[in-house]
Amino acid sequence: MPRFDVTLAGELQLDLILYGVPEELPRERELVADGMMLTLGGSSTNAAHNLAALGSRVGFIARIGDDPLGQIAMQRLASIGVDVSRVQRVSGDTKTGITVVLQRDNWRNMVSYLGTICELTFEDLDLEYLADSRHFHLSSFYLQGGLQPRVPELFSKLKSAGLTISLDTNDDPVDRWQGGIHDALPFVDVFLPNEREARKIAGADDLDSAIQKLASIVPVVVVKLGAGGAIAQRGRETFRSPAIDVTVVDAVGAGDSFNAGFLSQYVRGADLPACLAAGNLAGAFSATRPGGTEAFIDRQHREQFFCQPASQVLK
Repeated sequence: MPRFDVTLAGELQLDLILYGVPEELPRERELVADGMMLTLGGSSTNAAHNLAALGSRVGFIARIGDDPLGQIAMQRLASIGVDVSRVQRVSGDTKTGITVVLQRDNWRNMVSYLGTICELTFEDLDLEYLADSRHFHLSSFYLQGGLQPRVPELFSKLKSAGLTISLDTNDDPVDRWQGGIHDALPFVDVFLPNEREARKIAGADDLDSAIQKLASIVPVVVVKLGAGGAIAQRGRETFRSPAIDVTVVDAVGAGDSFNAGFLSQYVRGADLPACLAAGNLAGAFSATRPGGTEAFIDRQHREQFFCQPASQVLK
């Protein structure tokens, strides 16, 4: 039996979330937020953390700087049960990545210092460690500048070792949507974009066309629709799953949590409707607390939520 259910390689960082920020940010003014949260952040980190919280065995490779933020991030990830033995702490001027999120009522700005995120390279990866797993997941394709050119090669090697592979590109800060993504997609078993990402990568104006184009390349395409739930395409089969109605505290990381919920069932061999329902449940649960991982840390809160009838898909 493989050591892990899911392995990941990617960004290990923190998010600083500021609430109650003015919508306009005039120059040279002292502006005040009315709340803050320093929490684990980054799509790879959120997915790894929440997969472990949902019971998966998770291995993680990343780079962090020789600074307090990196140590905090690594300790928080380890505390939920993620194996961080292959996380590399490097010295030098480059520090651990961080994202500052300016959260408003229904939208947000995000500013990231990439730091060590974009310094992770193919040579940093222990391929035997990553391959000792059922499944490999990659997030933040466009932020991982050091690794990106060899992602197709990485996927090819892990596929040859018998793993299934999932990918969530997340946003492209330069809005070009290239960087070898179309060379990587043929190795992917499950593609997990949101609606905008799907349309951009497919080069399509509407979602249906984007899904059909992507589904001709990837066996399972899962598009996250926020309050609209999620839709999946497998060949000619289409599956839809509604969102779970919760009081939203913070939607930061909800898409990453969807990935964790979906993959936690996918690696156990669940059918596609059950995987979709598990993804929507995990995404909704994430939104009940600030940040992308805080809801999953509270074991009592987690157990109470997943004991609701909708959580039968997880059993």
